[in-house]
Amino acid sequence: MGTLGMIGLGRMGGNMAERLRRAGHTVVGYDRSADSGRQVDSLEGLVQALQAPRVVWVMVPAGQPTYDTVDALRTLLEPGDLVVDGGNSRYTDDQRHAAELEPAGVGFVDCGVSGGVWGLTEGYALMCGGKDEHVALAQPFFDALKPAGDAGFVHAGEVGAGHFAKMVHNGIEYGLMQAYSEGWELMMATDVVTDVPAVIASWQQGTVIRSWLLDLMVKALREDDDLSGLRGYAEDSGEGRWTVEAAIDHAVPLPVITAALFARFSSRQDDPPAMKMIAALRNQFGGHAVTSAAGSLERGADSPGADADAPTDAPADVSEVRARGETGTVPDA
Repeated sequence: MGTLGMIGLGRMGGNMAERLRRAGHTVVGYDRSADSGRQVDSLEGLVQALQAPRVVWVMVPAGQPTYDTVDALRTLLEPGDLVVDGGNSRYTDDQRHAAELEPAGVGFVDCGVSGGVWGLTEGYALMCGGKDEHVALAQPFFDALKPAGDAGFVHAGEVGAGHFAKMVHNGIEYGLMQAYSEGWELMMATDVVTDVPAVIASWQQGTVIRSWLLDLMVKALREDDDLSGLRGYAEDSGEGRWTVEAAIDHAVPLPVITAALFARFSSRQDDPPAMKMIAALRNQFGGHAVTSAAGSLERGADSPGADADAPTDAPADVSEVRARGETGTVPDA
């Protein structure tokens, strides 16, 4: 078994570290927050605690926090070491990081991670990009994090391919959630169907639209059968926007994903019923905060890994998120 350094012990990073430990690996954890359960109190201490060749997994917010972390590691790591970015970074940022680390002899792998708060027990779907030898160095950790079975892991291509694949994954997720939510709203708007939750639950077996998202939809309706306790407000993590931007760059029509993204924008102007289901589903799979009908932010107490102190989807300040050690932009799944 191997030893891995994990930077960022928030909702995703903390559970990933625990899954790795359960598989027999040693994880040295660092987080800027002193009450995060970290094992070392600095990046220097983390690097010193690892034996070469070192594998350091970064799970901090995308953008400047990730830039700063990778830049610091560039000066601390040695030739042959490897940085894995498992946050929701944009694929173009990955190419920048790899180019900056290469002169120091440090490898870089980008890894899109899906699984949300359920990944600890169910496993994480992993989409990675990078050179074959760099992926091979991290493979024992990928094998421990992925679900059991043949699926759940892919080496998608060169640096950037992992996060590009995860970006598209999240774009598809937007479209699926929107379709489920609109179907639910239509049935709720008529008196033809007298038990909408029962209809949706019946779709879990034998239908072509059955899925894990549908299972979570059923769970959400069992907790609140008409979602009256929620406000129809849904954040977007950023990856839906990047998917649409990439489609424009490559002249690929994405009418469903684009419409789903714009529908989320509309949720910030009024209280559309379908957005209640979008908010409920995001809370179910990712532990993302929801806005109650009364206007307060809430998190499902029974969601694995969720806690009352976890951050909302739209932090007011990036430095605040960074201080908490959370992962993000904040990922949908």
